[in-house]
Amino acid sequence: MAAVGAMANVQAFEPQAYALDPVHTRVLFAIEHAGFSKALGTVSGSTGTLVFDRDDWSVARLDVRVPLERLDLGDAKWNDAVRAANLLDTQRHPDAHFVSTAIEPVDADRAKVCGDLTLRGVTRPLCMDVTFNALKRHPLPPFRRTAGFSASATLSRAEFGMTAWPTVIGDAVELRIEAEAERTRGEADAQDAAPSPEPQTDPSEPQTQPEPTP
Repeated sequence: MAAVGAMANVQAFEPQAYALDPVHTRVLFAIEHAGFSKALGTVSGSTGTLVFDRDDWSVARLDVRVPLERLDLGDAKWNDAVRAANLLDTQRHPDAHFVSTAIEPVDADRAKVCGDLTLRGVTRPLCMDVTFNALKRHPLPPFRRTAGFSASATLSRAEFGMTAWPTVIGDAVELRIEAEAERTRGEADAQDAAPSPEPQTDPSEPQTQPEPTP
């Protein structure tokens, strides 16, 4: 029995696998527009996997794909211009792909996550400042255990071969990422996934009898 208990404790602290929730994961980017303002856009629908141990950031691993064809700057013509061959070239390179290579904990709730970003067919290193927000059972069906994070980073578009319109479009692209990841379904998830039991009826309250069916 002691051996079984020890094995259970070891499993409890092993990194767990999570799948990114594409509905509640979004990438926001900001880039200078001719010196007048910063254009803001978002990309929804990211997918990928996260291996994470709340007590040990260093063992975490992240693999994410961002569907650039879902980019939205709030105007259809502007969206098409950014997705064109001289910028993102989404016809040939529809996704951005990030794979972590090193994770450096800053404190209990923050870490620097570094990896390789492939964008427009070019791979360059990128580091993100990541904040851990929560890890708990989601309050809505299917009640899966969910991890939430916020992240930020900055990249140079020129480093990825996007040099068009240098006097109109800035080089630095600011990124902000809000992400949720659901624990992969498995036997260990059964308890997390099960809904809470219905509250018991107070016996002191009068009971309403159902009307007879005609």
